[in-house]
Amino acid sequence: MKKLEDFAEDINKCSKCGLCQSVCPVYKITGNDCAVSRGKFVMLDGVLKGDLKLNKNINKYLDLCLKCDKCKSFCPSAIDVCKIFETAKYEYAKKTLSGKFIFFLESKYIFGNFINLFKTLSKPFRKKFSKKSPDCLKVLYFKGCVNNILPHTDNILNKLLENSNVEIIEKDFDCCGLPLLSSGNLERFEEVKQHNLKMFDCDFDYILTDCASCESTLKKYVDAKFINIGELIVMLNIKFRFKKPVTVTFHKPCHLENDDFLKPLIDNCENVEYIEMKDYDECCGFAGEFALKNNKISRLIAKNKAANIINSNAKYVITSCPGCELGLQQGLAGITGRPKVLSLTDFLSKAEINN
Repeated sequence: MKKLEDFAEDINKCSKCGLCQSVCPVYKITGNDCAVSRGKFVMLDGVLKGDLKLNKNINKYLDLCLKCDKCKSFCPSAIDVCKIFETAKYEYAKKTLSGKFIFFLESKYIFGNFINLFKTLSKPFRKKFSKKSPDCLKVLYFKGCVNNILPHTDNILNKLLENSNVEIIEKDFDCCGLPLLSSGNLERFEEVKQHNLKMFDCDFDYILTDCASCESTLKKYVDAKFINIGELIVMLNIKFRFKKPVTVTFHKPCHLENDDFLKPLIDNCENVEYIEMKDYDECCGFAGEFALKNNKISRLIAKNKAANIINSNAKYVITSCPGCELGLQQGLAGITGRPKVLSLTDFLSKAEINN
């Protein structure tokens, strides 16, 4: 496991060009240079030189990050920003009582058993995925924590893929690890990573996900072909018919690499009109613990997103990340006549399969 001092060269690569300011959702709200990568790098450089202590104030600014990776994408020095911040948070948290308590809550004994409890409780309400022919397409389904708690996505998938030659393989996966990286709990992240890698040791064609954040995190440590539910539906050319005309807009999660599947999927939906909202790929402002630690900023970002959704006049706003669903609902809360926020699978479940 790397230490903060191992990133000294990367931190010094920062040319202070300010490109991170132009894309950082938090900076756009606060105008605070400590909210962007270059400001944090100045502080961490001071820590490495012994001029500053890695204390509560610096950790507060490390928490002022949505983990959207937009700064990394625009950085001319290609600095892996989040990895540095995660390491700094780990070195701070492991020495504090509050940090140790959070790490305990995230342990397999607390958070792990919490998820396992809901896996057991929800099992009777889940339809089993059926075996298919030997020459079928095999997809290894990574459900993520939300779908491990709630069974409805399993049941929708069963409906969507009922008549297709696709076999869904289930394994006892742990969390993808993103919440652990966000809190700096690198030891627990390594634990879930090793567990998940063992689960991936089987025969499959694709890893199937319905959460962009889970997929993005898994790609950090799994070398395999990934396919999200939207891409799979387009590949299978499944067609849908909505009984009445509906309008829909789409929020692209920060961790969704591309949304090339969206247009052909909408084209296969009869009676659906797609309206692209302004800045459809801008962050919703949620990002898990960010919304708890920086609620005011989170709500302001969400309200900006909500204004673009309302201006689209769409009846539904769909997305492909459970966290983004919460962020969109946060922004739209209290608005009369607001559109419904749905996952892609929830939206498609409202239609008839028209094959």
